[in-house]
Amino acid sequence: MSYQLLPKNVPAVKRLFDLALSVPGLILLSPIVLLISLVVAWQHGFPILFRQKRPGLHGQTFTIYKFRTMKNQTDEDGKPLPDDARLTKFGRFLRATSLDELPELINVIKGEMSIVGPRPLLVEYLPLYNPEQSRRHKMLPGITGWAQVHGRNTLTWQEKFNLDVWYVDNWSLWLDIKIIAMTIVKVLRREGISQPGQATAEPFRGNPRETDAVAPKSEQNQVKEQ
Repeated sequence: MSYQLLPKNVPAVKRLFDLALSVPGLILLSPIVLLISLVVAWQHGFPILFRQKRPGLHGQTFTIYKFRTMKNQTDEDGKPLPDDARLTKFGRFLRATSLDELPELINVIKGEMSIVGPRPLLVEYLPLYNPEQSRRHKMLPGITGWAQVHGRNTLTWQEKFNLDVWYVDNWSLWLDIKIIAMTIVKVLRREGISQPGQATAEPFRGNPRETDAVAPKSEQNQVKEQ
């Protein structure tokens, strides 16, 4: 997805609000971005940025940018080690403070993301959503969102999706301002960073029926940054 000043179906006031925050924000935070880039290069090596395709508005994919928080360590078969084994101390700090998300300001400026919106998840989740959950893609994905200020990675997937869809149905500029203020408090308190026993959160596996078996924990290790 190339640069879009006013993405289609995005309220103009929301887009202008995003640009008013992201452009000056990236300029003001550039010394911090440079410092983090140097430490990431020293601690994790190159590349400095984590890049991955994620679904955005209407499910269209784009490349998300984040600071790398893990090393490229593999086992004897060449397979990446579990997230917990590759996540460094500095990487945990970046996640705890949400500083790993700073490069996403570039995505916001390009019109691929918004400051506030449902978080962009993995592309492989798209066919797993039911019609109601898919409605989360009716808004630009965000750096922070309604689900993030109500528990973040401590929530179940269904709770996250319910909050995302509620945001889509009830969006207002005032709500975005409220979420940003709540996000600052959550980041300072370092709340909801990860689920117990997970680097971030357990992968989403769809909407099983009540009779379906629960996947064993041995299947829960995935090499994805979320």
